[in-house]
Amino acid sequence: MPFYVYILYSETTGRLYRGQTKDVQSRLSRHNRRMEPSTSSGVPWQLLWYTDKESRSSAQVLESKLKNLNRARLLRLMQKYSGDIADEAAAARIKSLLEGC
Repeated sequence: MPFYVYILYSETTGRLYRGQTKDVQSRLSRHNRRMEPSTSSGVPWQLLWYTDKESRSSAQVLESKLKNLNRARLLRLMQKYSGDIADEAAAARIKSLLEGC
């Protein structure tokens, strides 16, 4: 079963959040229902980008690497791997955020 590494955006706080999970949509729902303490202040969250990994350990490695990137580098990474962008609205949001860097 694949694991996913994902990046969320909060328009409320302007924050990008990186995480990993087995079920992206369920996890996004948990974030938006304030069930995750680390993201409760940023509701609503928008899914910008996600990619699948073959195991939890490889997802954790990528998540850790993403957490070490600054905002501009993280946005450029999402743009570079545009095949993993969630949808057109997310692509537009990434482009807009990059213009502000």
